[in-house]
Amino acid sequence: MIYKMLSVLTRKQKSYVFLTLDLFLLPVSALFAFGLQNLQTTPVETLFQILPLLPYVMALTGCLLFWLGLPQVKLNAYERYAIFQTGGIAVSAALGLVAGTTVFGPELPMGTYVMFGLCYFMAMAGARIFLLQVVLAIYRRAEPRCRVLIYGAGGTGTQLAQALKAHEEIDPVAFVDDNTSLQGLTLMGLPVFAPARIQEIITSRRISRVLLAMPSQSQPKQEQIIQRLQNLQVDVQALPSFAQLIGTEALVEKLTPVAPKNFLGRRAHDVPLAEATQAYRDQVVLVSGAGGSIGSELCRQVLACAPTRLVLYELSELALYTIHQELQGQAEALGIDLVPVLGSVTDPRQVREVLSAHQVQVVLHAAAYKHVPLVEANPLAGLANNVFGTRTLARVAGEFGVKRFILISSDKAVRPTNVMGASKRMAELVVQDLASRSQSTVFTMVRFGNVLGSSGSVVPLFQEQIARGGPVTVTDPNVRRFFMTIQEAVQLVLTAGADAKGGEVFVLDMGKPVSILQLARQVIESAGYSVRDPETGEGDISIDIIGLRPGEKMEEELTLTDELMLTRHPKIFCAHEAVVSEIEVASFIRALRQAVASNDNLAARQLIARWVEGDGLATATRAQK
Repeated sequence: MIYKMLSVLTRKQKSYVFLTLDLFLLPVSALFAFGLQNLQTTPVETLFQILPLLPYVMALTGCLLFWLGLPQVKLNAYERYAIFQTGGIAVSAALGLVAGTTVFGPELPMGTYVMFGLCYFMAMAGARIFLLQVVLAIYRRAEPRCRVLIYGAGGTGTQLAQALKAHEEIDPVAFVDDNTSLQGLTLMGLPVFAPARIQEIITSRRISRVLLAMPSQSQPKQEQIIQRLQNLQVDVQALPSFAQLIGTEALVEKLTPVAPKNFLGRRAHDVPLAEATQAYRDQVVLVSGAGGSIGSELCRQVLACAPTRLVLYELSELALYTIHQELQGQAEALGIDLVPVLGSVTDPRQVREVLSAHQVQVVLHAAAYKHVPLVEANPLAGLANNVFGTRTLARVAGEFGVKRFILISSDKAVRPTNVMGASKRMAELVVQDLASRSQSTVFTMVRFGNVLGSSGSVVPLFQEQIARGGPVTVTDPNVRRFFMTIQEAVQLVLTAGADAKGGEVFVLDMGKPVSILQLARQVIESAGYSVRDPETGEGDISIDIIGLRPGEKMEEELTLTDELMLTRHPKIFCAHEAVVSEIEVASFIRALRQAVASNDNLAARQLIARWVEGDGLATATRAQK
């Protein structure tokens, strides 16, 4: 009954109750302190002389209580900081009494003021502790709590006990620990027993659950203890360490979600798709690389454009399964035919079957190997997939009269210094050649910088390194990159697909390039950590400079020419770059096939170095001889 009456009070009403209690205890403490110190030596008249001063002291104390917010502190949260506040208020009240008696009289012995402060402090703190116990006792009688035995009285166990004491539904009763030096002690107000007495304790203290709080114990030892406890018919639960819960072992889950736009170094562009949507509505659209970061976002946004059919073309079984499962429900609700196709765009026979069977009208080609170090280490596989795959899909698209073919390219294709960039540039040359000769299919390409949040990109890498406790690795302190969000990249692709006339290279106004070193600092700080100072060693996560990787540039470029044309969107530009002839394209494709077929890495690198702009790749190739 009493508990229910208290529970219906609002937090504000409860704070007024505590304020009234604190003010009531002030004159009581003053009179008690006066009686202890002065009753034998001071006339009783002096007591009545100081009574008019108490309202003044109470008003001062009331203002202080409101300012510090002590009445608002919940009973079960009345701990060290609130106790310090209580002490400060008691000292202030005593000083107020000193000031009042000094000005208006009569002056009292110093011991009286000290005793008043001590009495007031003990009265306020004691009243709260007493009320907490009363409320808990009433609640426990009204609402039975789960009585818990904690196995392990070490650091994890004591922290667990402290946390459970404030829990309304769990009642920690005792510890059990193998350490004989702890047995017989009382920790956090709970007795510590030997494991030999565990059956007796469970029975006598009505234990219903045992919590294992010993994460450092070996797995066989824990299993042995669990097996023994299961025979006692109690629930057994094992806890990880608090380091695992709140420390470095759980940092991936702990990381503050990072909004990619925070790292752009510019305001994110919102490319309106209202007009572009018409290019995909009621069309059969094929997305190659549908399970990748860009490909999957393309699928999501294309699905919103209401095509009649969306073909998901993907080499990875897991990636295809994942994106198909994600979109299947939405596609069914919209009446869109969603078709998963497992295969490679390098297979001409399968590509023809797919485009013919589904009568594809729009191709969004995102399938590619894009990770620079991996392609650098496996150049022939990268060239075969990125160059031959693009040529196969693009040529078959032209043969079957596909309306639009959009190649997803990269800023690394501009004067490349690595095989991945060179393969993308050669793919561009293939598409540009087809665009110059096509009568029915519009071939175009979209070129953009690094995509924040995509698989293998720098932000997820930094997050993984932070999760391991560091260090975060940066190749060079002066490296800078253009960045865009996945949403921006896909909006650009879809807009380009709608606006293209054939042979263009579409690029986005990506603002200024972002310092990778500064980005690393931002990601560390956004996760709630500080960057370690290399000189003093202060800070949480260090940043290591490891040197440029093979084929890596200090800065990337977006176009081969400075002559950019405006489009209907102010942040999207178009460039018409020089193309090579059909004969030249056929020549380097034939030579490249021979190099790949003969597994000749050096010959392949020398060949592509002759065909791409700039001398960066040629220099790197000569260095590898």
